[in-house]
Amino acid sequence: MALTMSDVDRFEASRPRLEAIAYRLLGSASEAEDAVQETYLRWQAADIGRIEVPVAWLTKVLTNLCLNQLTSARARRETYVGQWLPEPLLGGDPMLGPADTAEQRESVSYAVLALLERLSPNERAVYVLREAFGYPHQEIAEILDITEAACQQVYHRAKKHVADGKARTEVDEATARRIIDEFLAAATSGRTEPLVRLLTEDAVSIGDGGGKVPARARAFEGALAVAKFMRGLFKPSKAKRALVGGSPDIHVTTANGGPAVVAVVDGTVVGVMCVEITAEGIAAFRNQVNPDKLERANRLWAATDHGEGLFKAF
Repeated sequence: MALTMSDVDRFEASRPRLEAIAYRLLGSASEAEDAVQETYLRWQAADIGRIEVPVAWLTKVLTNLCLNQLTSARARRETYVGQWLPEPLLGGDPMLGPADTAEQRESVSYAVLALLERLSPNERAVYVLREAFGYPHQEIAEILDITEAACQQVYHRAKKHVADGKARTEVDEATARRIIDEFLAAATSGRTEPLVRLLTEDAVSIGDGGGKVPARARAFEGALAVAKFMRGLFKPSKAKRALVGGSPDIHVTTANGGPAVVAVVDGTVVGVMCVEITAEGIAAFRNQVNPDKLERANRLWAATDHGEGLFKAF
């Protein structure tokens, strides 16, 4: 059945919310876009006149498409080359969705997206719909075809898993920027000691190259190991310049609501380093260098003016 302009407008009005849900569920902007497009095709094929609550119908279709995607994604990630990290979204990207409450901001943070990978598909769906979008348990239960009591149990289990993995309190934006500046100064000093002082004892650094850009298969763990890696990462090298096509300009911005260091070569984003900063120090670096997961970041970067970089990385 052909859609009327009113039907198309109703879907387009829901698109931003659907994309924000799909991104949190899948951790991939490109897969989120595909899921929303498939939802549109289902909308196009449906007998819309018989759909009582279009918003609820669209959310149910999208969520179940994402659940199917998550199930198959788990199998694909078992054969993924190296570490798998979510696709970062730079500040200002509409796919980040609502950020009015602490729960909404946290649900899309890079640290929490990484933690959500440990949840089952149903746990992830319940957590996202409840925490980020405030859906009541009754509606979530209807979306997932489970009882309301089961939905509440799944939610509490998912929330505990996330809380257990993220026990420390993050710092405010001004403090985070100061620490980032101190980190960059230390990383380019050629010395390890200043870096160690900025890190928590159990700091980690994880890189995702997707087999397309060299990245260590295992995370660096512990303040000293991470500090040595960061010192080497910013050390000038012809080989590194050849690998990325030049000497990257370093910018400090935000990604997924948190501090991020972005490396840019000739206008192209070649790396996004999401930095998790707690009251105890820098707890984690999550470095996305897989070009497939930087396409959306590049589109947004090209559409905005970021001025000069702080310095050339190497």
